Amino acid sequence: EGFLSISEQSFQVIKRVIDVTLASTGLILAFPLLMVAVIAIKLQDGDAVIYSQERVGLRGKLFRIHKLRTMVCQAEGETGPVWASAGDQRVTPVGRWLRKLRIDEIPQMWNVLRGEMSFVGPRPERPTFVDDLQHKYAVYSLRHLVRPGITGWAQIRCPYAANEGENLLKLEYDLYYLQNASLLFDLRVILKTISI
Repeated sequence: EGFLSISEQSFQVIKRVIDVTLASTGLILAFPLLMVAVIAIKLQDGDAVIYSQERVGLRGKLFRIHKLRTMVCQAEGETGPVWASAGDQRVTPVGRWLRKLRIDEIPQMWNVLRGEMSFVGPRPERPTFVDDLQHKYAVYSLRHLVRPGITGWAQIRCPYAANEGENLLKLEYDLYYLQNASLLFDLRVILKTISI
């Protein structure tokens, strides 16, 4: 049951028009804030400002997500891929503020313009974690029926998912979103994201 709206062409077209409009406007309005963040990151340690990472998107297609760097360089150099968590020791002092205010997410509006992401949808996950979660939970791949989002129902209802159990809870919220997707639901998620 459910999943009706996400298969309707009109819903997809209107959602895409809204995404492009919001991303274009958002990038223009956020540009001064983005420049302040870039300067703060550079002053902190002089390393790279933009962080790019492979994620799984619509229909399982891989793409590179862009964020402002909030962690030390080579944060996974010794450990390999690990779940991010609240209070992560790899996060820099400037990065803590960028994350708290969600400023680090601004470059993802470029991913929205490119059609790789939407404003609202399940958060895109890394391929290594997707492989594990798909083997454990048969319905996990349903998340890839829509473009991943900068924000989503799971993001506003749950904290950072730092392990498989927490990711299972987020999966429940993602599936609820997919079953009840609508433009009104998207608006509700966006307004709640702003208030958070």
